[in-house]
Amino acid sequence: MSALNSACSFPAELFEQLKEQLPETLFAFLRGRIATYEEQLGAASKQLDTTRSELQYARLKIQVREEHLRLRRIAKYGPGSEKLSDLQLQLLEEEPGVSRQEVAAESEREPLPAAGDDEKKRKRRPHRGRQTLPANLPRVEKVIACTPEQCVCGNCGKQTVVIGYEVSEVLNVKPAEYFVEVTKREKRACKQCEEQGVEAAPLPARIIDKSLVSDQIIIDTIVSKYADHSPLYRQSAILLRDAGVDISRATMCGWVMTVGERLEPVVGAMRKELLAGSYIQADETLVDVQVHEKRGKNHQAYCVLRRRRPAT
Repeated sequence: MSALNSACSFPAELFEQLKEQLPETLFAFLRGRIATYEEQLGAASKQLDTTRSELQYARLKIQVREEHLRLRRIAKYGPGSEKLSDLQLQLLEEEPGVSRQEVAAESEREPLPAAGDDEKKRKRRPHRGRQTLPANLPRVEKVIACTPEQCVCGNCGKQTVVIGYEVSEVLNVKPAEYFVEVTKREKRACKQCEEQGVEAAPLPARIIDKSLVSDQIIIDTIVSKYADHSPLYRQSAILLRDAGVDISRATMCGWVMTVGERLEPVVGAMRKELLAGSYIQADETLVDVQVHEKRGKNHQAYCVLRRRRPAT
């Protein structure tokens, strides 16, 4: 009974009062439930202590392994890497071909500010004011006249005079204007010598001969696709909406393919420069494309991005 009282959360006096006031069977039932709860609580407490010990051991084990890994990386990259943080050492592992000179140069850099310090500096930075528009853009002036009531003095009733302007600038744009370019080539012939035939002015070189659109339309399509990430089906819809000309996506695909073929010499020069480096990194990403040789659904192709380190 004393063991139960010591383990139980009830005070001894309250426990004695319950024993006197409750029937014997009910008190026996209550004592059994309390003993069960106390046993469960003790088991849970032991399990919690065990879990805490295991967690502490796991943390210490991780710290030891991280320190071993750091020492291995320092031994690999030389004494200069001792000044680098763990994150910098991890980045070096992902960068192949790093020399010890580069590691030493990286260790001499000033450490980056902490996130909290950077946030404080950003809050203290004064507002730079309104951004000014580039001076090389043409200016088109728009004068807004005062209302008739403002042109009369409210005191004497005489006409007021303009003494200056409140000037503000906003960036504006002219919508694209499509037009049909009519090319007329002169045809000449000699009235005296009919046997010489007729000569016409030479036709200027074009990206695609006999194309319905000009070179500028083709160039804008390529720029919009690869620089502005505007797909061809959307550009086709824009041409139909703004110019009333229905050009299919397949036709635009032909433009892209033709321009790509004409840029092969540039690609060759870029390849030659790429191979001149000390090492090359490549990222091969699968993309869905349509090709002329195959019909039906899209086919998988590789979009390869490469970069090189300049030769020293």
